[in-house]
Amino acid sequence: MSEAMIRFGAAPLLLAALLAVAGCANDHEDLKAWMVENSQNLKGRIPPLPAVKPYEPAQYDPASLPDPFRVAKLEPEGRKGGGPSKFAPDFEAREARNNELERYPLESLRLIGYLKIGKTPYGVVQADQKIKQVKIGDYIGQDFGIVTDIKESELAVRELVQDSAGDWVERTNTLMLQESTEGKK
Repeated sequence: MSEAMIRFGAAPLLLAALLAVAGCANDHEDLKAWMVENSQNLKGRIPPLPAVKPYEPAQYDPASLPDPFRVAKLEPEGRKGGGPSKFAPDFEAREARNNELERYPLESLRLIGYLKIGKTPYGVVQADQKIKQVKIGDYIGQDFGIVTDIKESELAVRELVQDSAGDWVERTNTLMLQESTEGKK
């Protein structure tokens, strides 16, 4: 008896579902009529394609073109033929000075002390195992460096170096005071 009740109770539900689906399946005639009415005056407007231009080959003559690997190509127009830079170093004067601290790159020198004798400050610089005193105006390092300022914790140096175009430019650098490593183990 319980199976019969389940079958009888399921039939009205199945009938209601079929009626709901049938109600949704009407043809929507009013919607179709509106679409036809409003789409009568619509026409797509696509602009025509541009005309294809014929290919014209270009002549390549490398002899008449400038060499892209010349250094002069990299220089600005104002410098061409202008002669040496105003910062060009004096190589002969460096040879005549024969300063021992100019034989070492600035990166290998260490500032290990500071002295003030009278009103003149001195920096104590170590190169390898040699110790030298320097004052403002002394030359130091391989890049034509000149000491411009000495403080208790640093030594300022102005150097002359070449840029990518081969022109001499100034750059500033500093040596910071280093702690002694001899007493530490």
